[in-house]
Amino acid sequence: MFAAFLAALGRPVIGACRSAGNLGLFALEAISHILRPPFYGRQLMRHFIEVAYFSLPVVALTALFTGMVLALQSYTGFARFNAQSAVANVVILSVTRELGPVLAGLMVAGRIGASMAAELGTMRVTDQIDALTTLSTNPMKYLVAPRVLAATLAMPLLVLVADVLGAMGGFLIGTIKLGFVPASYLKTTWDVLETEDVVSGLVKAAVFGFIIALMGCYSGYRSKGGAQGVGLATTSAVVMASILILALDYVVTEAFFAQ
Repeated sequence: MFAAFLAALGRPVIGACRSAGNLGLFALEAISHILRPPFYGRQLMRHFIEVAYFSLPVVALTALFTGMVLALQSYTGFARFNAQSAVANVVILSVTRELGPVLAGLMVAGRIGASMAAELGTMRVTDQIDALTTLSTNPMKYLVAPRVLAATLAMPLLVLVADVLGAMGGFLIGTIKLGFVPASYLKTTWDVLETEDVVSGLVKAAVFGFIIALMGCYSGYRSKGGAQGVGLATTSAVVMASILILALDYVVTEAFFAQ
């Protein structure tokens, strides 16, 4: 019974290690194809537009309302300690350091990660990926590398827009509803904001973009079992990308702000 218990306990651990190893090898292969010719510029541009332009509305709305809610909640909490003047500080630092990159990453993971997994999964189960190999086209270089590079480059741009709109949302609520003087609010925001705050958020965005595309491509590329397999791959891509975004958010924050 004890041996059976250890076997039952070890199987998921071994499976997790095997999956982590396969993902690491997949990531290294994708990076190697990004750095080595030939390069598919048209594919890169198509996926860049898909990630950056078509994800802009959902990221913009998320950031705007997040800044508005953050200003309102901060004011409510700080009013208990007569510290309402700190609202602008909290809004701009929270948006640029954390909420902008993380929420944008989660939104893009739900949209782009699922799309990539579904597209590549469908190509896998319908043998289109094998057909590319037959035509002497490397599927990793043609399908995976442009998606990973496009998402890595597009996410910082999306997060930069999210930072601006999140700060704007806090400004609108602070001046229209909470009674802050616009010039004073803007001066406080500008004084407290440092280059490191913005840079850390953009670095997080690039990491999150890489993870989103990697998980979407990995899940779709290795899917099997027809329509049900594609559905499982799509779900796995979104869930794993979201978990890794939250985990790596701590790692990058520790690297930038740990004392």
